[in-house]
Amino acid sequence: MIQGAGSNVGKSLLVAGLARAALHRGLSVAPFKPQNMSNNAAVTADGGEIGRAQALQARACGRAPLVDMNPVLLKPETDTGAQVIVQGQRFATVKARDYGRLKADLLPRVMESFTRLGDSADLIVVEGAGSPAEVNLRRGDIANMGFAEAANIPVVLAGDIDRGGVIAQLVGTHAVLPPGDRNRIEAFIINKFRGDVALFDEGLAEIARHTGWSSGGVLPFFPDAWRLPAEDIMDLRGAARAGGYRIVVPRLGRIANFDDLDPLAAEPGVSLEIIEPGRALPGDADLVLLPGSKATLADLADLRAQGWDVDLMAHVRRGGHVLGICGGYQMLGRAVRDPHEVEGGGSAMGLGLLDVTTTLAPAKTLALTRAVHRDSGAAVEGYEIHMGQTAGPDCGRGWLEVAGRIEGAANGSGRVMGTYLHGIFTSDAFRRAFLGGLGAKGSDLAYDEGVEATLDALAAHVEAHLDVEMILGLAR
Repeated sequence: MIQGAGSNVGKSLLVAGLARAALHRGLSVAPFKPQNMSNNAAVTADGGEIGRAQALQARACGRAPLVDMNPVLLKPETDTGAQVIVQGQRFATVKARDYGRLKADLLPRVMESFTRLGDSADLIVVEGAGSPAEVNLRRGDIANMGFAEAANIPVVLAGDIDRGGVIAQLVGTHAVLPPGDRNRIEAFIINKFRGDVALFDEGLAEIARHTGWSSGGVLPFFPDAWRLPAEDIMDLRGAARAGGYRIVVPRLGRIANFDDLDPLAAEPGVSLEIIEPGRALPGDADLVLLPGSKATLADLADLRAQGWDVDLMAHVRRGGHVLGICGGYQMLGRAVRDPHEVEGGGSAMGLGLLDVTTTLAPAKTLALTRAVHRDSGAAVEGYEIHMGQTAGPDCGRGWLEVAGRIEGAANGSGRVMGTYLHGIFTSDAFRRAFLGGLGAKGSDLAYDEGVEATLDALAAHVEAHLDVEMILGLAR
């Protein structure tokens, strides 16, 4: 199990790299994260949803993603509450203060998934969440040491030297852990090093002297990490390319399933920019993309509070294009209604750029979906993950076709479009046709091949700098 001395130390990437390295060694490998918190989810082959990072790790293992790889997924809906997904399906919506009482009931489900997954693999590489140093959360823990104890597995602790203070991160974790948890850690890794690794030899010796843990090595910063799908919107690196087709994305407060942006950011002829709150939408944008949202009504209100609705109307008057995906699609309509109190009830006027109306409903649609782009005939692979249905005259101008039915909507000019399908831009032929239809310069980018090549490069990077033999040898 890879745990971190803090959040965002690179656990997800370490698991993916170790998993791909083990796969190259001929092992059957599977990823596992007992509890994740993310609104960037993936739909699985067995009809549920898991964290996007575990879907990438499954790919590193050469496997299709399954719900057992992330049995508990927390999807924040407000600052104090989250939707709880258990083994791929919606279980409850709870306040943060009430979640602790659920953990005892969730641990058997976590162990059930872990055991079932283990039946199909030689090796499981587990990712922790946050840090075990948060000892105030140890009671009832299912994400870090509580799970490691229940599963009786060894832990490798990773520290992030890029943010500074890595010796204190690791030695401090050792100091605050109770003896049983401290003794479960058998090795440590230094991640994101920049410069001459030999300069940290004395640092490794100090950490080992204070903790008694073995060093698994120092992993230099992996510069191509941006080529892999991002789980956190802060990790998505768009490229501001001079003269490129300019796509701007307002960063909604509850942005979800923004993996739609990764292939666009990788396009050499595209300049993709995330617009932070407090900034106006640029007047020279070619396309404004409204992404998915975990709470459509709340994000629609935030969009208006930022003045982005005014910017969007001006963009349309100038002849610009607009694409809404999932929650963004719902916002583009005339109204969003919540009669079943999925998001607290009530209704709100939409942006009025599409003649459609959305009614939110408790049943969640989860599906891997194959479609056809009606204009070009290009095949599209994507997924649906939404609560609600959208209908209205502009649905008759949907620009995708799924099993004989029209999907999505467009206005009369065709410059404002919406769809419920996520992940569609990973389909190379479709992405080229879509961008070409907007006047953007196409490219021969093979996105999925690039992801595979980057995972192989990550595995080689891990093999070159970490003691992979020792780390894999800890498994039992």
